[in-house]
Amino acid sequence: MSARKTTHSHAAEPASCCGHDHSGHAKIIEHSHKHDDHGHSHSHDHAHDHSHDHGPLPEAPTAAQKASGRSFRVFGMDCAEEVATLKTAVGPVVGGDRHLAFDVLNGRMTILDSAGSVRDAAIVSAVAATGLKAEPWQEGAPPAKDARLGEQKLFTALSGIFLLAGFAVHVVTSPGQSFLEIMGFHHPAGAPLAEQAALLLSVITGARFVAIKAWYSLKRLSPDMNLLMMVAVAGALIIGEWFEAATVAFLFALSLLLESWSVGRARNAVSTLLDLAPPVVRVKDANGEREMKAAEVAVGSRFIVRGGDRIALDGRIVSGASAVNQAPITGESIPVSKEIGDEVFAGTINGDGLLEVESAKAATDTTLARIIRMVSDAHSRRAAVEQWVERFARVYTPAVMVLALLVFVVPPLLFGGTWEAWFYNALVLLVIACPCALVISTPVSIVAALASAARNGVLIKGGTFIELPAKLTALAMDKTGTLTKGEPQVTRVIPLSGHSEEELLQRAGALEARSSHPLAQAVTQYLASKKVKAVAAEDVKLLPGKGVQGSFNGKTYWLGSWRYVVERGQADDAVAAQIAELENAGATTVIIGNDEHLCGIIALADTIRPEAKAILSALHAEGVKEVVMLTGDNRAAANAVAQAVGIDTVRAELLPEQKVEAIDALTKRHAMVAMIGDGVNDAPAMARAHFGIAMGAIGSDAAIETADIALMTDDLSKVPWLIRHSRRAMSIIRQNIVFALGVKALFVALTALGIATMWGAIAADVGASLLVVGNALRLLNAGDKRMQG
Repeated sequence: MSARKTTHSHAAEPASCCGHDHSGHAKIIEHSHKHDDHGHSHSHDHAHDHSHDHGPLPEAPTAAQKASGRSFRVFGMDCAEEVATLKTAVGPVVGGDRHLAFDVLNGRMTILDSAGSVRDAAIVSAVAATGLKAEPWQEGAPPAKDARLGEQKLFTALSGIFLLAGFAVHVVTSPGQSFLEIMGFHHPAGAPLAEQAALLLSVITGARFVAIKAWYSLKRLSPDMNLLMMVAVAGALIIGEWFEAATVAFLFALSLLLESWSVGRARNAVSTLLDLAPPVVRVKDANGEREMKAAEVAVGSRFIVRGGDRIALDGRIVSGASAVNQAPITGESIPVSKEIGDEVFAGTINGDGLLEVESAKAATDTTLARIIRMVSDAHSRRAAVEQWVERFARVYTPAVMVLALLVFVVPPLLFGGTWEAWFYNALVLLVIACPCALVISTPVSIVAALASAARNGVLIKGGTFIELPAKLTALAMDKTGTLTKGEPQVTRVIPLSGHSEEELLQRAGALEARSSHPLAQAVTQYLASKKVKAVAAEDVKLLPGKGVQGSFNGKTYWLGSWRYVVERGQADDAVAAQIAELENAGATTVIIGNDEHLCGIIALADTIRPEAKAILSALHAEGVKEVVMLTGDNRAAANAVAQAVGIDTVRAELLPEQKVEAIDALTKRHAMVAMIGDGVNDAPAMARAHFGIAMGAIGSDAAIETADIALMTDDLSKVPWLIRHSRRAMSIIRQNIVFALGVKALFVALTALGIATMWGAIAADVGASLLVVGNALRLLNAGDKRMQG
């Protein structure tokens, strides 16, 4: 599985005596989580720097992205079949297909530098010969939005309308006929002209995008399903079976439309990611400030980010301070205080402060840009069962053509049969052997499974990841935001210096009354639960990076981090020991005091999801043999959570690369391993697993689009549901394949014996297609609102 996501790992540093500097850890991206209103140090800056270290981003670009050369946007390149065709058509022009690279999701074909000098016009012409369209790639342009999708919808709809019109004319002009005669399209005097015209129009519109591919397949003597479709349609028309020809053309057009629509959804997902970073940036130089395209900003340039703006480029702050919402990249719900020297990232959102930033990376190399490339790679894979159908068709198609030829010539030559009758039987064989039911069954099943999952709050990123959960035997997960809520709550209040709990809470509430920060809100909610009323403090003043102070009942109080306590010279060894104990248990602490003494400590911590234990039991019941917690938090906090919810294995205090190593070890012990995390931050481990699941509600648009599977809510009970849904989908797909091939085999045998009739062939072909589609659509009713476990 390609590593295609950015990284954010909770790499906990060991607790030590208060005031010690833990700067020895290399921090590529430092999340100090200081309170953006008044300096609460969510990173525990006072003594235990639980900074969030971001390891290097995994390098796993797509083939087209790795490639150095000229790129072309190819309209209509929606699947591996088009890629194979393009390799055959363009390969000889550039000296072999080894000089080509493809990115199906973005509709991008790259001619590598190793191809030498080839004119663009020659490439475009070679692509046009296959029925597709190419144009030179424009860097920075959004993913290809294939205008042909609209045309496909139009022509498929027209084909269906003309097919229905032809059937209506047939029914009206067939009075007195039995149902079987009507379905057999039996006309003693021949089909009426109006019926023929309607059905011929259905064939023409349905075969609009198939005929060119079939012609190219014939020219290169490489038969595929497109050619078989056209041969079958032509054969049906030759023997006067107009309705059969139209039905085959319409059903195949519908299957192609479904495929194009699925790829279009993936392209739209990437377009959403591209919108995260603004296209222009306000650059500052010796000549003042001016706007320019982000793609044109050189590394080392300085730019201005106003309050509320999205940051366009990765860089380092050289002036100003603000709280930055990094959720689009990290999935963190709490804004991070940023000061001079701190790094900021493209796609994140500045708070109220004005920042001057020195760019560190070009627009094409930002963290966000790399995420986008990784998402593109993630969508380029098809389900194994789809690939099997494709491989089967490569053998099936020429085999059927050869068999039809044998049915036509062998009986007359060896057994004295009439040429006319066996020509008819050969064409009947082509009609019934058209793999419509086989071809359409898998994509319809997968689209239905995807739609049903989305309705149930599970976004599955393509057919590849429909079948994997059914085989899941090991599940690794992060702690924060996955097993826990990802929202701070007050867990303990410790009054000091003779104060009561109510007095301490009143002072804290007074200082926090006007703050909207999550930590402040947690304190306010706790006051409400304890029915403690707080009057807002007066003369409130922020102490950037330290805390907040204000006047309460005529006396000045402050609230802030332990680092601020040390700075004030009010540190106390006994209190430091309490702070260390609380933080070893995974809590964040804030201290309230005045000029005379420390009034008390308030501990806040992430809380375990109440449903987590039942969900872990349900996962084991569904066949998951090992559930592993991978976390950067300290071991004591991790073990406490693991014991409470029933985790099998705990790996704590992990750096990003150590999480990847843990996943590697799991993949050696288990055939199918998944990693579930709170978004992009767990990407390296999610990428190394067979598939990754993101918690959508606490992630972000970027996180949702990056994961292989995303839970749109923070409901972990959807994971056991997903396993059952995957098994049901695969069961229905297998049913459809067996049924479609079984019907084909039966009628091939009947045709070889000269028993099959045209109406039987029609009923079998149309009936099989409708039955497999109907069976596939049962997946749309896969709702399961029960609590898993």
